[in-house]
Amino acid sequence: MYQPVKRKAFIKWQKPNVRVVYALIAPAIASIYFFGWRSLLLLACVNLAGFITEYVFLRAYYKEPVTSAVFVTSFLFTLSLPPTLPIWIAVVGIVFGVLFGKMVFGGFGRNIFNPALTGRAFIYISFGAYMTASWVSPFQSFPGGFAFFAADTVTKATPMMKISAMNFSGFDITGINTGISQLSLLLGKVSGSLGETSAILILIGGIYIVIKKYANYRIVISSMIGMLLVQTALWLFGVKGAIDPLSAFLGGGFVLGSLFMATDPVSASQTNTGRWIYGGFVGVVSSIIRVFSIWSGGVMFAILLGNMFAPIIDYYIKQAKMSKGDTK
Repeated sequence: MYQPVKRKAFIKWQKPNVRVVYALIAPAIASIYFFGWRSLLLLACVNLAGFITEYVFLRAYYKEPVTSAVFVTSFLFTLSLPPTLPIWIAVVGIVFGVLFGKMVFGGFGRNIFNPALTGRAFIYISFGAYMTASWVSPFQSFPGGFAFFAADTVTKATPMMKISAMNFSGFDITGINTGISQLSLLLGKVSGSLGETSAILILIGGIYIVIKKYANYRIVISSMIGMLLVQTALWLFGVKGAIDPLSAFLGGGFVLGSLFMATDPVSASQTNTGRWIYGGFVGVVSSIIRVFSIWSGGVMFAILLGNMFAPIIDYYIKQAKMSKGDTK
């Protein structure tokens, strides 16, 4: 009897990754509202480039389907980009992130660093002017960007630079209102990267993936506590460049990083104790980089550093448990 040949699927859909993409849909739609339909074009191009990169590599070496994790990487990478970034630079970034952040290590489940942040770090260093020098003010009233292809009101000051000049009252050190309130940071009515501006939507999506156990709550809680404790201390002691902890929490992509990027189940710590340490490390280093370096965001480098130390943290935790006779 004739048996039809079963074709291999192009994509291996994994429930946790699909659910994470669902959680990122609201920030993606918000990016269209705030910055125009160009955001959707950028997202589509990045997803296509990321898929093709992984597909070519897997078919050439492993004969395996592409995992849906590549779409999580592509979404997170796109949402961390400036609205004005040329599409070709975004494509270069995601290709680098997927290829050198994941595939060179053997593909899904074997990468050391978060692929989305690997790609972003590459273009941040290689194309710094495009990543930091040009920002746009978001559309403020309905229908917002749904009626336009792109926002065109350009400001050369990065969002965190403006926030760094503020004190807790929302006024800068000279007493002039900067126009950036904590409510604006919560809702997303500020200039910034595509998906980092609306903290409330990111929080809602992040809470969803934590409840569904697609993100580990230990990493989220410890990273937030670590950042808030250090930021509060620096702010109270009047350290130059240290903004109030609530503005630091809501601005600059920290919420997106702590909920969706630091919690990457592959590149994060794998032990429960290690997750507390790893998350705290990410939060503390994020605050330190923001205050004492030229990089006002800091979250990206903090997570990549955390990725680097995660295996070492797990190793010593396991060694300590073995010495005590605890094999769990």
